[in-house]
Amino acid sequence: MPAAAPRHDARHLADTATFRAVMDAMARPGLVKPLTAVPPDAPAPLTAGAAALALCLIDFETPVWLDEAARAGAAPSWLRFETGARIVDDPKAAAFAFVSDARNCPDFMSFALGSADYPDRSATLILQVERFEGDDARRLAGPGIAGTRLFSASPLPDDFETRIAANQACAPCGVDLIFVSSAAVAALPRSTRIVPRSG
Repeated sequence: MPAAAPRHDARHLADTATFRAVMDAMARPGLVKPLTAVPPDAPAPLTAGAAALALCLIDFETPVWLDEAARAGAAPSWLRFETGARIVDDPKAAAFAFVSDARNCPDFMSFALGSADYPDRSATLILQVERFEGDDARRLAGPGIAGTRLFSASPLPDDFETRIAANQACAPCGVDLIFVSSAAVAALPRSTRIVPRSG
């Protein structure tokens, strides 16, 4: 009797689809990718998209930092149960940081930036946004972008462009940014820069 074909459960397929979307977003900074499989039980204030990223990227070895709004809700217990993640108080100790209130995100420099010898030991910030559109599009340049690419997300910190410039100046150190809405994701790796507006 031939061996039965391997069975893939829905969680595995969802994680695979989400991982591909995130990797594509990282490889093509500023390009918005749809999330086709999101959990129905995201703990407020995390969106379904943010919860999908958590299930895909985090495991029991991952130190995770949550902003005040997320920490006050059901997110800590949900993350511990679903992923085994360790919730940390110090942002510099986190491999991933979930920021549910992107407009009031802490200074990027308050997170782990890596070092010259170990630039990979830096944090990835996951910022929840309401939408990937608006009148404040920034023009991006850098690896993974042919020429330039327009990117818009809202809400973001008022000093977002200054933060990106400071982060890019740290390369190869610095944080990587992932932006997630309820059903889409985009990313700005540390190597991405914003082209200054002329005039």
